[in-house]
Amino acid sequence: MRPSRPVLVVAVALVVLVAGVGVALWATRERIEGSDECGKRFAKPGGGAWECTLVEDFSGDRLDPDTWKVSEVVGTDDLCAVDDPRTVSVADGSLRLSVLRTDAATTCPARADGSRASYASGWVTSYGRWSQKYGRFEARIKVQDVDGPGVHEAFWLWPDVRYGADKPWPQSGEIDIMETYSHQPDRVIPFLHYEAGEKPNNGVNTAWGCETTRGEWHTYTLEWTAERLEILVDGDTCLVNNVSGDAFHKRFIICFTQFTGTGANAYDGRVALPVTMEVDWVKAWR
Repeated sequence: MRPSRPVLVVAVALVVLVAGVGVALWATRERIEGSDECGKRFAKPGGGAWECTLVEDFSGDRLDPDTWKVSEVVGTDDLCAVDDPRTVSVADGSLRLSVLRTDAATTCPARADGSRASYASGWVTSYGRWSQKYGRFEARIKVQDVDGPGVHEAFWLWPDVRYGADKPWPQSGEIDIMETYSHQPDRVIPFLHYEAGEKPNNGVNTAWGCETTRGEWHTYTLEWTAERLEILVDGDTCLVNNVSGDAFHKRFIICFTQFTGTGANAYDGRVALPVTMEVDWVKAWR
């Protein structure tokens, strides 16, 4: 979910993208008797069970500062992510991230000159608070039911640079478990960014689109081991990638973002703002 990139869908080698794969791989998500802090337990590939490491149900009226922070950064085009109750809030059991038009008083703290951006948005991350290498990551999310170019939502993982920034993006790696674009309202696009041997300078993108519906709750899951990444939508396999290189063998943080779009999804005024993404809960296992 790199803010400045256009919408791009590219399928490359080392990836399995067929609906039937979901049946063959279902054993990796077998229920195991009992429960833990995350609720129901799931079998790990290779044996044993995933062990709960993070549960966040946003049940209070603010973010837990031990796990989350609001990022203030320059985003796509003339947009700035800001720490503002209008862009980031916790209420009624969910995290709410919004993108809106700014007024004359709204400045962009991330800009060196503090100048105004035309749009403000919400970005919440676990950077500096929580990160993990490998595991099962899952969130229940609803994006607002709008149709037409303009907004872009994501649930994604980013390398924890506290443990070293070995390469520039995209070779450094990025795991977009869920990306939705309002000009494609009937689908979600998981997106992986990494480096493969045949393209050492440009990095490689792997993405695939799966059916979804805006305005409804959906559960997005990543199962990530040293050998494979598998992304699921409502329990159905959407993308499988056989891990290679260094990009996916380090600690990553969790991010949630609600932005305006770029490229074919650039904001053109047809979608009324504000637009809001809601996160009911997020969980992680290892």
